[in-house]
Amino acid sequence: MENILNREKIGKNAAYVGIFGNILLTTFNFIIGILSGSTALIAEAAHTLSDILTSIIAFIGFKLGMRPATEDHPYGYGRAEPIAGLIIVAFLLIVAYEILSSVYVKLTAGGALTAPDPIAAAMALIGIIINFLMTRYIMKAGKKIDSPALVADAHHQKVDIYSCAAIFVGVIGAQMGFPILDPLIALFISILVLKTAFHVARENISNLLGKIPSRDILNDIKSAALSISGIYGVHNLKVNYIGSYASAELHVEADNNLTLKEAHRMAHMVEDCIINNVSVIKSANVHVCPLDECNEL
Repeated sequence: MENILNREKIGKNAAYVGIFGNILLTTFNFIIGILSGSTALIAEAAHTLSDILTSIIAFIGFKLGMRPATEDHPYGYGRAEPIAGLIIVAFLLIVAYEILSSVYVKLTAGGALTAPDPIAAAMALIGIIINFLMTRYIMKAGKKIDSPALVADAHHQKVDIYSCAAIFVGVIGAQMGFPILDPLIALFISILVLKTAFHVARENISNLLGKIPSRDILNDIKSAALSISGIYGVHNLKVNYIGSYASAELHVEADNNLTLKEAHRMAHMVEDCIINNVSVIKSANVHVCPLDECNEL
């Protein structure tokens, strides 16, 4: 119970940092983008606006994923988190489209391109610092509690570090006589957004399809099972990911002469050992096999 409450607290704090931090960035990026005439900074404001929405989506997915198992959903609601990650991908694609549209209009309008005011460079520097701190905090929290939704949100947030750095370079370059750099930097931001969308989509689709993120988990489960006295082998091991946690199914090999009651007790000992020692595993189903017949199964 304490672990569940701690996980919820960490997840809430990370989501709040993402939401309120991006509200601040969106407001200042838009105002300074308009005042300075920077297309790239206005594009970044649109991106950070999407960050607010995706942080809210990540929070909703996290909260749903924390709901306990029910009779209708015996494995819980953990898959709500990777689904939230895929919704974030949809927002990323919309943002990329909007940025590309604004770049196209500016490059084909036929008017002379003007360099943004230097204040846009100062805002970009502030954005680099704030986005770096936010990304680091959210990513650390997401990995600590194995939350696909928060990790997806952190990857989304990380794009802003590079885009702000690109905006800074673009503004300086425009001041030096290359105003075309500003819309080109906006184009670069859209490419970063698309790249992030692809990465987040791949990770969350893999999660939904049950891909095991690390072979070490299988080894940890085997080690936990074999630590029980009387267990001589493990086979038919399967791990099913359900959002931020997983269930395990496995066959263990034991002495042929065990009574049904002893085999039953041993199965429960193995299940408890796996759940207590492999943090990502929240449920386990163990089948006890006679040692001399295990190769036939």
